Amino acid sequence: MGKFDNKVALVTGAGRGIGAAIAKGLAKEGAFVIVNYSGNDEAANETVREIENAGGSAEAYKCGVQDSEAVKKMTEYIIEKYKKIDILVNNAGITRDGLMLRMSDEDFDSVISVNLKGTFNCTKSVSRYMLKQRSGRIINMSSVVGICGNAGQVNYSASKAGIIGLTKSAAKEFASRGITVNAVAPGYVDTDMTKVLSDEVKNEIMKAIPAGRMGKVQDISNTVLFLASEEAEYITGQVISVDGGMNI
Repeated sequence: MGKFDNKVALVTGAGRGIGAAIAKGLAKEGAFVIVNYSGNDEAANETVREIENAGGSAEAYKCGVQDSEAVKKMTEYIIEKYKKIDILVNNAGITRDGLMLRMSDEDFDSVISVNLKGTFNCTKSVSRYMLKQRSGRIINMSSVVGICGNAGQVNYSASKAGIIGLTKSAAKEFASRGITVNAVAPGYVDTDMTKVLSDEVKNEIMKAIPAGRMGKVQDISNTVLFLASEEAEYITGQVISVDGGMNI
């Protein structure tokens, strides 16, 4: 018996990296997982294959979370086919790094649109059904830079700080209906996003992490699975930093 047996979970940006790890973790514990993605068909289908090969159940659904109408259609599809959504993990996100004085409007707007507006779109759409169910778990992916800031990432930092405010406000709105809303703020995690960093940059990052290593995708997944579980039913409106001590 898994802790998420008979639960339906939607994980956005689940084709690879942290999102894929979360999707696999939920499926391993019995959830049926909708693997949302926006671009890479092969990666999303591979995540579904890995889940199914491990004995779990999943389905891929292509949809850009920044498109509110597309998100509405995705939600309606899940409800029509699976009758409910018990867990929503807002993980989809992009980066368009650059110093503020060189950052284009497009690079700023696109990051805010996917990361922050996408979280809003999915939360708004899914919560309508969770409110009727009088139960649900919403976990939003923030970041250590949404707490501390980071040079060269004003757009990304702003989007992730916005997610913290959204999380706390939504938690207050939904708590009386049995819905918890929390955020996870990862530090630097060993994914495709960090693999492109130079050794010099990685060495500087390591100096700022008391734990002395980058995070693993499983570190983030384990935290999300806890927040999605019954054990966390009295935790809402919180931001859990999973960063090896960067934010001390």
